[in-house]
Amino acid sequence: MRFFSPVVKHTSIRMVLAIVVQFDLELEQMDVKITFLHGELEKIYMKQPESYIQEGKENKVCLLKKSLYRLKQSPRQ
Repeated sequence: MRFFSPVVKHTSIRMVLAIVVQFDLELEQMDVKITFLHGELEKIYMKQPESYIQEGKENKVCLLKKSLYRLKQSPRQ
């Protein structure tokens, strides 16, 4: 199993900065904090939250439509 990390290598940053300086380009920085919430998922089912369980439907599960924090699949989206 492979794990993905949102951390960039220092050599990659240095290379981009060198290209920016060499070609006299402008560089902008951006941070997207809610990226994980907008990824498309494969089919993932989860147990119902305790506050949501209805009488007679205790054994039903929920199909996730959007990514949640702490999912193993979130960084791959």
